[in-house]
Amino acid sequence: MATVVQGITLRPLASADLDAVVAIDTALEGRSRRAYFERRLAAALREPRLHAQFAATDGRRLAGYILSRVLEGEFGREAELRLEIIGVRRDLHGQGVGTQLLEALAAWARRHAIGDLHTQAAWNDHAMLRWLDAKGFAVAPDHIVECPVAGGEYLPARDDPVATAEGASPAPEINFDGHSGNDFERLARDTVDVRSMVPADLADIVRIDRGITGRHREAYMSHKLDEAMADSAIRVSLTARQDDVIVGFLMARADLGDFGRTEPVAVIDTIGVDPEYAHRGIGHALLSQLFANLGALRIERVETIVGPRDLALLGFLYDAGFAPSQRIPFRKKLQ
Repeated sequence: MATVVQGITLRPLASADLDAVVAIDTALEGRSRRAYFERRLAAALREPRLHAQFAATDGRRLAGYILSRVLEGEFGREAELRLEIIGVRRDLHGQGVGTQLLEALAAWARRHAIGDLHTQAAWNDHAMLRWLDAKGFAVAPDHIVECPVAGGEYLPARDDPVATAEGASPAPEINFDGHSGNDFERLARDTVDVRSMVPADLADIVRIDRGITGRHREAYMSHKLDEAMADSAIRVSLTARQDDVIVGFLMARADLGDFGRTEPVAVIDTIGVDPEYAHRGIGHALLSQLFANLGALRIERVETIVGPRDLALLGFLYDAGFAPSQRIPFRKKLQ
């Protein structure tokens, strides 16, 4: 049932709101991101349990909107809510519409026993930073790291195979000193059979994830796979095979819109390597192929978020050319 608060009516966002949402967003950003909103609305209809989307109306037309998605088990934590985008009509800025939308989202989260709301913003988006501060958000301990695609150009730290001395065991995949040997005849992606991910890969992805985490997370990985397959503007997720067996995977999305992004960005959601195939360059091969593919697609940047204690993954990404992002992670406690 709709709730009227100070002349603003709050209700779930509906597919019929698409045109109005796109009009508000286009007025704010100077360009249309219709395809992005179409996918987010479709995802909410497909999996309503994993999405919370609200509309605010002023009795005549749409006044604003807020879109979020449930995060299930990222970094071993309890379920959290990811605030993806919020928008308010320009003529209503400063009148509390955004606050009412945020309060509706927080109430929904509490009803679903979700205690944390996460989001992120660019360091120079001063208006958004002030709003987040005023609404009780604090800087989160997570690390956001990024790497320019640069057309997929060759980068030795990422694209060279992991070197192994004759008679020695495989070299560590994560090399913190940055001084590894090179094999200039082949790239890392040439040493492993890397393919585009397909839905039929789910069972192997679940198997690898269980080997890494010790938990059976089929529902969680199924939702991540669905997000990578259905919610991405371009399918860029990959699997790696050796001995005709899937031994690694990388789930990523290429999109335009969430968290207010206005440039093409690929976001790595999950990367995993079968522990029995660790230290054989599988992770490097997946990243090498990802950047090659993104370069051909003219995606400008790759981004991912790493938990505060996942130092091995962070070191691996830094070794592969990633650096701290110009975006800041935020968290708001709801319970």
